[in-house]
Amino acid sequence: MTNNVREIYQSKLVSASQAISHVRDGDCIIIPTGVGEPPQLLTALSEQRRRFNDVCVAQILALRKYGYLDPATVSHVRHVSMFYGPASRPGGQAGWIDFIPNYFSEIPQLIEQNNIAADVVFSMASPMDEHGYFALSLATDYTMAAVAKARTIVLEVNANVPFTHGECHVHVSQVSALIESSDPLFEVGMPVINPVQAAIGKYVGEMIDDGATLQIGFGAIPDAVVIQLAEKHDLGVHTEMIGDGILALVEAGAVTNRKKNFHPGKMLATFALGSQKLYRFMHHNPMLEMHPVSYTNDPAIAGLNDNLMSINATLQIDLLGQCGSESLGGSPYSGTGGQSDFVRAANRSKGGKSFIVLPSTAKNDSISRIVPTLADGTHISTSKNDINYVVTEFGVAQLRGKSNRQRAEELISIAHPNFRAELRAAMNRRK
Repeated sequence: MTNNVREIYQSKLVSASQAISHVRDGDCIIIPTGVGEPPQLLTALSEQRRRFNDVCVAQILALRKYGYLDPATVSHVRHVSMFYGPASRPGGQAGWIDFIPNYFSEIPQLIEQNNIAADVVFSMASPMDEHGYFALSLATDYTMAAVAKARTIVLEVNANVPFTHGECHVHVSQVSALIESSDPLFEVGMPVINPVQAAIGKYVGEMIDDGATLQIGFGAIPDAVVIQLAEKHDLGVHTEMIGDGILALVEAGAVTNRKKNFHPGKMLATFALGSQKLYRFMHHNPMLEMHPVSYTNDPAIAGLNDNLMSINATLQIDLLGQCGSESLGGSPYSGTGGQSDFVRAANRSKGGKSFIVLPSTAKNDSISRIVPTLADGTHISTSKNDINYVVTEFGVAQLRGKSNRQRAEELISIAHPNFRAELRAAMNRRK
């Protein structure tokens, strides 16, 4: 490391409390996805929140419940969500946390075009390399677009953050202030798979051939699919999230990326969410590249992968194939995220398949998740025009290219048997 970049680093090193002084009234602070959120900076912001006015914090998937997430102080610092997570969902449902509808792939463009302000960036970062670069490896997502626009960039440098390859680097000369932390990174473990989820995973796994490229969403059912793929050969990865499921496939020898026609030999992602083991695996790994979400999730780019398999979960689907993946009726639950991006990417891919997975029922088989029409107020995440394969524990429905009546028949055939007659009667009433 040259003396010059080391000196610049030292000149910008401050406490978390001092770093907050870079925020001005009216600013919008961009925070990365999930584990990329900087806990010491957000804790310091929370402690000082009452001295600010009209500051917003914009983020996808907030993981921790910081003090600024407080309905009593929203006039000082207000959270703006682009995908509700455990920390932001209650405030979104109560109405004191705002929400910006979006496709994940398009958030960088919203920032570039000033539809979403980006005055300040707070982010976790790896330690600086000898050339003066940090890696925003845990969540490259829309943060790199915000770095290009922001007046102020403040990084929380943590030795546990991996330094990765890809378009995810920020030079020390771009940074306004640095703080250091050493806390272990937030972890999310693999879920326990139940028999229904395992059955869904088996159906999907049987439809994925050796040499396919995977995009795997978050949740128990996508992870159940992963378990079925451990005996496959030469799989590739082009996804938004890298988690422990993908790591397990690498360790099993199923993922090699050798058969990829687009970025052969490399797996691409835009954020990470998993265990300490995953984060260590990412560090200086030449197989992995972290890129902005405008690259990983753009359907026109991701669709350049031949045999792209997109696997994502939904909460409810109607007989036309409309997916309500982000709300319970009119009550918000999550967000569109990258589901629509990758469904469309798989449809563009030569040999691609998109899978929407869901259990056939909810609440101990008392409610069908396949319904004649979506519940009143449901936010439609993925349209009827994009849906291809739908999978429950009772089988696979293929909808793309099918008429409305054929779609309904396909979906009824994979509904829970207790609800098939009711669904068929509803279909006939609707003609």
